[in-house]
Amino acid sequence: MEITLSYISFTVFSLLIALIFLSEKSRRRRRGANLPPSPRPLPVIGHLHLIKQPLHRTFHKLSQTLGPVFSVRFGSQLVVVVSSPSAVEECFTRNDIVLANRPRTTGGKYLGYNYTTVVDSPYGDHWRNLRRLMSVEILSTSRLNGFLSIRRDEVGRLLRRLYQRSSTDFAKVEMKSRFSDLTFNVVMRMIAGKRYYGEDSENSAEAEEFRELVTKAFMGAGASNPADFLPILRWIDYKGFEKNLAKIHERFDKLLQRLIDEHRRDKSKNSMIDHLLSLQESQPEYYTDAIIKGLIVDLSFPIFREVRKARFGKSTRIGVGVQRIVVSRLGFNDLMLLWPRTTTQSHAIPCFDNRISEQLLPLHLAPSSP
Repeated sequence: MEITLSYISFTVFSLLIALIFLSEKSRRRRRGANLPPSPRPLPVIGHLHLIKQPLHRTFHKLSQTLGPVFSVRFGSQLVVVVSSPSAVEECFTRNDIVLANRPRTTGGKYLGYNYTTVVDSPYGDHWRNLRRLMSVEILSTSRLNGFLSIRRDEVGRLLRRLYQRSSTDFAKVEMKSRFSDLTFNVVMRMIAGKRYYGEDSENSAEAEEFRELVTKAFMGAGASNPADFLPILRWIDYKGFEKNLAKIHERFDKLLQRLIDEHRRDKSKNSMIDHLLSLQESQPEYYTDAIIKGLIVDLSFPIFREVRKARFGKSTRIGVGVQRIVVSRLGFNDLMLLWPRTTTQSHAIPCFDNRISEQLLPLHLAPSSP
């Protein structure tokens, strides 16, 4: 018993000494750096004790005493808060490259394929090559126009389902989930040629697994891991966060690998995965399966996150920077007006005709580039 107590006491004492040493080392390093003004931090946790909801009011209160540009420490992570329009312009124009890198988080390690995706990789040759690939090879205007039939088909399916629901009598329809399913299916058919959402999804077992893993991945990526701010918690895997995220990554990786292997055997779908595999044949040493899976995550997750945000009313992940949306979201009225006059619109079109002149039809419904 005495030996156990002595061991515990020695361990606690060693940890305290290590924390004091690291805190003092960090403080000395900050003295040599020309950082914006900052409130007095506490050892180890920095300014985490000052952070309260709503966050923007907390930052506004701090800016009243520290100025429009100030720094705070979330544990081991340095954060610079900018509230001046001129300073924001300076950050995102002249110093954009300096501020391009994102902090390395547990989510980026597992869901970002060890920081090799466009979203999580540091600025450099690899990131520039992936960005060029995304904008020129995958998301070019001509390639997206090639998927026009997919978008038309999905909108047609939605209109037919709505018509079937109200063919006999007036019916209330919850539209948020239907628009979410529409967007998810458009994205996944462009990427993999498969429908995973809605009543008529393909391969129900695979679709159910995909939906489950996407939901779990969102929960893992959206939750803040305390160990990202307090590295000492990584030693004990606080609340099993990293272990759980590793399991999600393993299952999701296997599912994506099955998709890649399936397209490697059958290249008739002309999806984005097929195009990436054709690039792999010309440069196998660079376009590995891991890079392709990371690109699939890059293509799909921003869309899913934005739709989930609109569907549930809150963001599932705090990101640095702005993600570009691949699918243009047209207003439902515009879709109805442009769709051929079929029995699907027999109830809706007369109502629109009475209120909207055909001269007011939109001339340009989609941007010329993604």
